[in-house]
Amino acid sequence: MKDSHTQNLDIDAAKNLLLKLQDDICQGLAAEDDKADFVEDSWQRDEGGGGRTRVIEAGAVFEKGGVNFSHVFGQNLPPSATKVRPELAGCSFQALGVSLVMHPENPYVPTTHLNVRLFSAQKENETPIWWVGGGFDLTPYYGFDEDCIHWHKTAQALCQPFGHELYPQFKQACDQYFYLTHRQEPRGIGGIFFDDFNALGFTKSLEFIKAVGYGFLDAYLPILQKRKQMPYTERERSFQLYRRGRYVEFNLVYDRGTLFGLQSNGRTESILMSLPPEVHWRYDWKPLPGTEEARLYKDYLVFKNWCQ
Repeated sequence: MKDSHTQNLDIDAAKNLLLKLQDDICQGLAAEDDKADFVEDSWQRDEGGGGRTRVIEAGAVFEKGGVNFSHVFGQNLPPSATKVRPELAGCSFQALGVSLVMHPENPYVPTTHLNVRLFSAQKENETPIWWVGGGFDLTPYYGFDEDCIHWHKTAQALCQPFGHELYPQFKQACDQYFYLTHRQEPRGIGGIFFDDFNALGFTKSLEFIKAVGYGFLDAYLPILQKRKQMPYTERERSFQLYRRGRYVEFNLVYDRGTLFGLQSNGRTESILMSLPPEVHWRYDWKPLPGTEEARLYKDYLVFKNWCQ
């Protein structure tokens, strides 16, 4: 689904959309936490561009989370970008997007991730090549079928106006991408993921990433509201901290956004804000059969069609 046309390529329109999306997502998430709010940190990149990082910490609901906007540009793409598209080596580029990771304190509230972005690359005196990418995924520690069904049906519904084929395609891509090969397990229950996508044309592509961004709030907030007051013990908390280690492993080993940010000399603190504040690793630990912890592996860390 690649197309190099530049129909109405408008970086300013994309930037304005993404800045407002960051505002609205921060407002929606902060309203769920009556102890903490997002703190903004603006930054500039020597090679061109910058961003604004918003972080929430030590809240009543969110132990740590961040919602980042960045718009960076430069004369040479980093290796993480040209590995898949070697023909773009030597291109100037612009990359802008919003990304978030939220780590709630309550183990019954899933960790979640969202990213939407626009990328443009151009060789001198040639037409720019552009695409959009992103998606959202959910990483529960204790599974609830109703939450998984709601999450995926929301993703399916937001994709539907843009093409009935998009949800199954992007759901499969999400399952494949958020997979820890060295553990042979998914990171969570998935969602949607897309990259190198411009088949809708520029204007509708912007509409689509807007739908994904606001659809994330529709998907996540009801789950958060339902689970954030659930009582838990040290057992559930300990399992949450253990499973968070998988999140760290994925972000540092596989995540393309992390690699692109570090290789393009982005702001390290903003890039690594996705990491949780507290994590446990245990040597060769396995849950006891028949426990809720074992059920996560058996019933939720599997590829499944939640929209049936």
